[in-house]
Amino acid sequence: MTSLLRDLRYGMRQLCRSTGFACTAIFIVALGICASVSIFGFVDAALIQPLPYRDPSKLVAVFVSSATTPRDSVSYLNFQDWRSLNSVFSSIDAYSAHDAANGGFMLSTPAGAEQVSETRISPGFLRTLGVRPILGRDFYSKEDSPSAPQTLMLSYASWQKRFGRRPDVIGQIVVLEGVPSIIIGVLPEDFHFAPVGPAEFWGVIRASDYCEQFRGCRNLNTVARLKNGVSLPVALADMKSVAGHLEKEYSDSNHGQGVNMVTLSEVIVGDVRPVLLLLLSGAGLLLFIAYVNVACLVLARSDSRKREIAVREALGAAPARLIRLFATEGLLLAATGGLLGLAAAAWVMELLTRLIPPDLMGNMPYLQSLGFSFHSIVFAGAICLLAGMLFTVTPTLCVSLSHLREGLSERSRGSTGTTWHRFGSNLVVMELAIATVLLVSAGLLGKSVYRLLHEDIGFEVDHLATLQIEGPKGVDGIVLEQEVLDRLSILPGVKSVGVSSSLPVGPVWGVGRFKVVGRPDHGEDHEAFYRQVSPGYFSTLQARLLRGRYFTEAEDASKPRVVIINQALAKQYFPGADPIGKQIGEPNLTMEIVGVVNDIKEGPLDNGSTPVVYEAFKQDPWRGFSIAVRTSPSSASFLPTLAGAIHEINRGISVHNETTMMDLINDSPAAYLHRSSAWLVGSFAAIALLLSVVGLYGVVAYSVSQRTREIGVRMALGAQRNSVYRLILKESSCLAAIGIVVGLIGSLAATRLMQRLLYGVQSWDVPTLVGVVSVLGLSFFLAVLLPARRAAKVDPVVALRCE
Repeated sequence: MTSLLRDLRYGMRQLCRSTGFACTAIFIVALGICASVSIFGFVDAALIQPLPYRDPSKLVAVFVSSATTPRDSVSYLNFQDWRSLNSVFSSIDAYSAHDAANGGFMLSTPAGAEQVSETRISPGFLRTLGVRPILGRDFYSKEDSPSAPQTLMLSYASWQKRFGRRPDVIGQIVVLEGVPSIIIGVLPEDFHFAPVGPAEFWGVIRASDYCEQFRGCRNLNTVARLKNGVSLPVALADMKSVAGHLEKEYSDSNHGQGVNMVTLSEVIVGDVRPVLLLLLSGAGLLLFIAYVNVACLVLARSDSRKREIAVREALGAAPARLIRLFATEGLLLAATGGLLGLAAAAWVMELLTRLIPPDLMGNMPYLQSLGFSFHSIVFAGAICLLAGMLFTVTPTLCVSLSHLREGLSERSRGSTGTTWHRFGSNLVVMELAIATVLLVSAGLLGKSVYRLLHEDIGFEVDHLATLQIEGPKGVDGIVLEQEVLDRLSILPGVKSVGVSSSLPVGPVWGVGRFKVVGRPDHGEDHEAFYRQVSPGYFSTLQARLLRGRYFTEAEDASKPRVVIINQALAKQYFPGADPIGKQIGEPNLTMEIVGVVNDIKEGPLDNGSTPVVYEAFKQDPWRGFSIAVRTSPSSASFLPTLAGAIHEINRGISVHNETTMMDLINDSPAAYLHRSSAWLVGSFAAIALLLSVVGLYGVVAYSVSQRTREIGVRMALGAQRNSVYRLILKESSCLAAIGIVVGLIGSLAATRLMQRLLYGVQSWDVPTLVGVVSVLGLSFFLAVLLPARRAAKVDPVVALRCE
């Protein structure tokens, strides 16, 4: 211990004597460790930590699959058959397919109606997950029957917010959708179920609900627990046989329906997995560059200490003793940089978490308690230990203990050491190659974000305000729609108003099937999104009518059903034909196509154009719908006026999700994920570029300092300054060129792995590659210019005077 403490004190003195070297090395190490540990914290929370349920490895999700949709919802009746016919699940339960934020319910409060988030589940859902209420009881198995009283469970947040955590909340009555419901339990504080978001209330799916009575109405998703000893492939095979049986028995509603099965963790984190793995790869490359840069600094410093090491060995120092000195200094650098990096990582993780929009965070609850976990500490310790080992091995390889005589006789004449050529140049080439990979990745991601946000979404987003409303239970949807349109249309600054069951760039729901009347029926079903819109909806969005006409105010339930389709549906199902006048639907419900509009982006931004059927709102009215308002002033400043005008109609109308269309697009999950990936990888790339330029500058500057005598001799023999410039630039350009070429080859391979995150851009996008090469070339030219100027100004007399 005495010897160890002595070595530590000596190592600290050595680092303090080389303040510039020590501060630079520690800062670079801290930077790399901060980036890596921060991103690893997200990866650990999302991908490594087990789901907070009992035995989560046995939880799977079962979906309906078809030729066009690999993961679709299931109807209540089919779900009941899955439950009774399978032989591989110890339990299987269902929950409403739409997240709670978009499938809310009207809560009656003393202050008026309020839209709240509720999720409906089958009675055994919580038992399948292995979750027990902390207060009260779970749902009974028969509580979904039509005759059972309406019951609810509270989330912990709702219990705290609305009931002050009172234990006497059990048995109280709340009125949802005008129906009194009994509170029977409170869920644990740490319970969350990401697919439905932060639901305040949890109710029961009832067989008497409207959609649950039709086998073709698919509105549920499932969670199942595998029996002991049953693997996922075995369970999938069993469920495929069940689906085949149901397809034969119910050929009308189940034609072409198979099943798909994935783990529950894939459902919860599947969308963010490629993003997190990309960011972790970028952080890992940045860490490698940081370590390479510090290794180059250590290498240069050790090369200048050959004489010192030779003297120590001549005075009796054993090789192990000298290696321990290197190890002490290396571990001091790694430990100090690691501690600073961990402190910065804690701050960065908190900052990145706060930057996630609340709506998106609701679907990623596993990030709410983000921080240092056991895995994060082990990971940080491992990369710090790796740094210490690297900074120990580098000087050991540099200063060969067998060259004692060479070290003692070495004088400061400076010719470039063979060690530097062997290690330093190779490390810089790897550094440049990795920086190239990161820059290409950042460029492609940035271009993807630009393409995504400038995609033609089929309408004008400027001066467009949006909001959603929900009328009181029992209100006539047609009357409510007309009152809202009449009231908002007369507001000063309002140009036009439109109503739709769902806004563009919103959640994907409302998928329906249809047949083309008059065509031979071979059993196939065509799929499309169904939207109910008012006559002024398309003109409010400023969408383009390609053929036919818009809806009229007279087209209500008493008139024949009419629809407008989008261009994608016309191309897919009426190729080369005019769809106007054609009829689609079912034998007992046919609808005539009266118009074709251009493709409006329905669903996530990064989804392609999908077939859409627009129905006349008055022929299929809803009491809850979305409103689009075209305004002349700023749409953001107009939102409170719109909400106030709607409340003047009826205080019982719930108004929520007030935003502008521009904000709706920019804050959408697809835009956020692409944008955050581009920003983070771009940050890594910028830091990597900086470190690479500094590394190349260090290599060239050190090489010039070691070649002072050689350059002096060249100039004494008549070499001009231009030739010295060319000499330095040529050798440096070789390093840069090799690194860039290797990096471009590596980037082509790396970007193929992140193809899922690219939108409208190929992995070999030539403008991006040319731009990266130009930036790198200019940066490295500037990095080499200063050492080259210094070399060209060498005075031959001064350079040779020491001789």
